[in-house]
Amino acid sequence: MLATFMFEVVSALYILIRYRQTKTALLIVAILLCLATFQGAEYLLCGGFGMTGGMWSKTAYLAITLLPPLGLHLAHAIAGRRSRVLVPLAYATALGFMTYFALYVDAVSGRTCYANYVVFESPTNLLPPLAYGIYYYGWLIVGIIASLGFVHSNTSKHRRAALVSLAVGYLAFLIPTTTVNIIDPSTIAGIPSIMCGFAVILAAILVAKVAPDSAR
Repeated sequence: MLATFMFEVVSALYILIRYRQTKTALLIVAILLCLATFQGAEYLLCGGFGMTGGMWSKTAYLAITLLPPLGLHLAHAIAGRRSRVLVPLAYATALGFMTYFALYVDAVSGRTCYANYVVFESPTNLLPPLAYGIYYYGWLIVGIIASLGFVHSNTSKHRRAALVSLAVGYLAFLIPTTTVNIIDPSTIAGIPSIMCGFAVILAAILVAKVAPDSAR
């Protein structure tokens, strides 16, 4: 977790310095910092820097909740498209979940630390975990479809390559996470942790492919 956190923070700084403050670069930096925040919060889940484990759990969920709309926004930015409905709607739903996690005391509870991942449990009386799962997977899938859809309507080969790389980056952590959950259903409770662990692949693709291709 700590190594992944450091890699994602350094990657964000590199993108910010190398590609300046373009819209695409800033969105990539935001994604990397959200991933890094989750990893850092996991590392400190048992308490640290004056915050309890519960506070770090909320921090982790606030960070990863932003990832789906940021990915969709990035796809539009790379393709040079404006979205008056889809991207704002994605951010609006993210804000709703973030408000819930921030204000509801027991939104995230039952934290358990394992050697390689962390389990978070959410109460089912107010906000079923299924609703968050639909939100998360739903917007990620929309982002992947949008990325691949923009490939066919873009004339720049570099932007097309960046869009394909973005879609591959998301699939690179969605498919392994789903596979792990199918093989061992007991890991479903650790989906956020496992998914963000595999998401280091996305971080590497953003730095190595998406950023340079979209900047050309």
